[in-house]
Amino acid sequence: MLHQMQMADSKTELRKAARERRRALASAGFPAALAAHADALGTKPGTIVGGYHALPDEADPALLLDALALRGYHIAFPRVAAKDRPLEYHRIPDGEVLAKGAYGIHEPLDHWPRAVPDLLLVPLLAFDASGHRLGYGGGFYDRTLQALKAEKPMIRAVGIAYAGQQVDFLPRGRHDYPLDAVLTEQGLKVFR
Repeated sequence: MLHQMQMADSKTELRKAARERRRALASAGFPAALAAHADALGTKPGTIVGGYHALPDEADPALLLDALALRGYHIAFPRVAAKDRPLEYHRIPDGEVLAKGAYGIHEPLDHWPRAVPDLLLVPLLAFDASGHRLGYGGGFYDRTLQALKAEKPMIRAVGIAYAGQQVDFLPRGRHDYPLDAVLTEQGLKVFR
């Protein structure tokens, strides 16, 4: 129990430092630089990509998602169904727009068509050289990856980050799900 509390305190401190670091790394040119690496993801047209709508200072995949859509990929966005459940992914019907959800994040409406991603783009605060990520502490992406892997074992999880968000090591718990790769403005780093 003491080890878990120390890890929680450590992660809390890491999250605060990672937010400050990410804020300093944010740049206007990042989305275009990231989109230039769309082909590095190595998937084919028809693939369902689970994207996300970036929060302020978060590594923004908007232009990457646009580039993937132009290549024939299907884009789905997450919706928070409940606090302790996996995220649900939905396609956006033509003419519709995302709305702010319970956590202030733009998300689809629950009656829009559901989708099960083949490739999941994952926001993060920091990542290490073995593919572990520091998230926001809610466990949404860890629960989502666990549920999606049960449905589609070959799903790939790719973190979206500024290259400067890499750290030497991150503490991890038994529920922390590692990434397969991270895409930065410098290209794709593959871990698995």
